[in-house]
Amino acid sequence: MMKLGKYKVDKWLVVVILLFAFISIMTIGSASRLINSDDLMWRQFVWYVIGFVLIFFMMRFKNDFFIKYSWCFYIFGIVLLGLLLVFGTPVNNAKCWFTIPHIGTFQPSEFVKVILIIMLASMIDKFNKSCPNPSCFDEFLFILRVLIVVMVPSVLTFLQPDTGVVLIYLLITFIMLFISGIRLRWFVLAIVLGGLLVGSVVFVYFYSQDLFIDIFGTSFFLRVDRLLDWSNSSGYQLENGLSAIGAGGVLGYGLNNTPIYFPEPQTDFIFAVYASNFGFIGSIVLIGLIAFFDVKLVRLAVRNDNSINKYIIAGIIGMLIYQQVQNIGMTIGLLPITGITLPFISYGGSSLLSYMLMLGFIFNISHETILLEKKK
Repeated sequence: MMKLGKYKVDKWLVVVILLFAFISIMTIGSASRLINSDDLMWRQFVWYVIGFVLIFFMMRFKNDFFIKYSWCFYIFGIVLLGLLLVFGTPVNNAKCWFTIPHIGTFQPSEFVKVILIIMLASMIDKFNKSCPNPSCFDEFLFILRVLIVVMVPSVLTFLQPDTGVVLIYLLITFIMLFISGIRLRWFVLAIVLGGLLVGSVVFVYFYSQDLFIDIFGTSFFLRVDRLLDWSNSSGYQLENGLSAIGAGGVLGYGLNNTPIYFPEPQTDFIFAVYASNFGFIGSIVLIGLIAFFDVKLVRLAVRNDNSINKYIIAGIIGMLIYQQVQNIGMTIGLLPITGITLPFISYGGSSLLSYMLMLGFIFNISHETILLEKKK
């Protein structure tokens, strides 16, 4: 247990986050040498400082405040996503960011992930309390409401286009509904329908690419084409990333010594930079640290008696594990490249601040859990 002023949180959560911050800043400094940008390391340091300030701010307001006004935050997030399609700054044919002069870029979808977790936790909690013994029809209406809430930001984000974040929205929803207590038949139905939909899209893609473009458009074709590029380990970014990881050997080349260039070393392929610098042993240490952090969150959810806290933690854990597995998996060629960053490690103000906001909810839940356990 660690005291942060009058607040008490699990000390190991604090220790792990500080280690993540150190690893992130050092590795981004190493990645900066590949792209000749000396200020990224210091920018990440500043983002971490702002993130810790946000955590203290959230601990003063408590989670109840954000849950109470979740609809307001949701509407605000939807407005930002809508404005982004009109006023967003195009980068690589995508409008995912606002440009803030003298500061950098701002990506609303990163914060919508957090808003969606709080929104769904509130909806699930209210449904379970108002309908303790729901019928199938009650659950159907509830799932329909949830799908409407999720599909609005999903469609707006898909149009940017940012398919990776849309997948995260859907994964968060699936996991939070799964632990909500509704009947398993809905998940079986969702898996079957999802499988049929994906299978149909893939069939059209391989059967006739011209027909695929006519139906879904060129933009979606290019996204699917890039997604399937991993199957034969092709692509300049992946090949060079794998070469850098392999060259690192057991102990690596040492900090600031990545032997080969590959695109996006500070974001999507940050793990390749770390692995080339610290080798197999260093990679095992980082993966072990990530796993330890995830297990601490699971144990926190198990210890907590508040149902809405369990839903929040479930959404956060699901999102983090997906991004951790996806990022490392795509870096080593086991999963498709989707542009998903490694939480707490990759460079990015919007993404890091969104994770720190989630950590603020976690710290509040940890504080509540410690106080309740002391009273027992």
